[in-house]
Amino acid sequence: MKSKLMKYILLMLIVLWASCNNGNGNSDAYGNFETNEVMVSSQASGQIIQLNLREGLTLSAGEIVGCIDTNALHLKKQQLFAMMQGSQSRNPNIGAQIEVLKQQKSVQEKEKNRIAGLVKEGAATQKNLDDITGAIQVIDKQIESLQTQFEPVSSDLKSLNVQVDQVNDQIQKSLIASPINGVVLDKYSEMGEVTAPGRPLFKIAPLDTMILRVFVSGDQLPKVKLAQTVTVFVDKNEKENTKLSGTVSWISPTAEFTPKIIQTKEERVNLVYAVKVLVVNDGSLKIGMPGEIKFSEK
Repeated sequence: MKSKLMKYILLMLIVLWASCNNGNGNSDAYGNFETNEVMVSSQASGQIIQLNLREGLTLSAGEIVGCIDTNALHLKKQQLFAMMQGSQSRNPNIGAQIEVLKQQKSVQEKEKNRIAGLVKEGAATQKNLDDITGAIQVIDKQIESLQTQFEPVSSDLKSLNVQVDQVNDQIQKSLIASPINGVVLDKYSEMGEVTAPGRPLFKIAPLDTMILRVFVSGDQLPKVKLAQTVTVFVDKNEKENTKLSGTVSWISPTAEFTPKIIQTKEERVNLVYAVKVLVVNDGSLKIGMPGEIKFSEK
C-alpha cells in the first residue's frame, strides 16, 4: 500500500516539475503586450456626412472611411474662380499686345544687325543705324508701359490662385482616411455629429506585429542586445504555454522602479530596465495580454 502511495506521489511531483518548466517558472522577464496606437483626429470643422467605421475593422494606409461637409468650401472655390475671370476681363488684350511688340522688337533687332554690317562696309549711314536703334527703344518703352498696367492684374491672379490652393487643401483635409495599415480599436464620433480640428475620430493600431514590454534587472541587462532573438511564452491554457519567437527592438537607457502592475510590493521597489520585444502576431496575441521571455532556452 505504501509502495503504491509513493509511486503516486512521485508521479504527481514529475507532473508538477514538468509544468513548472514549461515556461512558467524559468522565464527571465515578464510583461504585457502592447502596440503603437494612432489617434486619428479631425483636420476640418463641420458636420460628418459619412463615416464607414466600426471597431475591429481592418484598414489600409490612405483608405478613405468618411467625409466632413465641404459644401461651403466648394461655394468659396466658385467665388474665387469668378473673381479670377473678373480680373482677367479688365485687361483682356494686354498679354496679346505685349507679345506683338516682342515680335516687332525681334524683327527690328535683326534689321539693326543687318544695317550695322552695311555701315561697316560703307553701304549705309550712321543715321540709318541710329533710327533703327531708336525704334527698338520705343518698342521697349511700350512693352514696359503695358507690363506696368498688367502687374496689378497679375498680382491679383497670383493671390487668387493661392486662395484656390488653400481651399483645395481644406477640401482634401475634409476626407477622413486611415494613416496606417491597422485595425480600428475605438470609435469616438458618429455620422451626423459636428466635429472640429483636433477632435478625436477613431483609434487605430497595427496588430500584425505586437510589442511585448518586459522589465529586466541590472544583473540581466548585459544579456540583452538589440536585434537579439528571444523565446516568448504566452498562456495557452492553465497548464501549458505557447512558445513564439521575438526580437529585441529597444532597451531603455535609464532605470526605473518596477511598474505597479507587478504584484508584490517588494518587487515594485526594485530598479529595472524596460525592454521592447517585437513578436509577429498569428492572431492569438491581444493588447494587454501577459507574456514572458527567455533570453536563451536551455
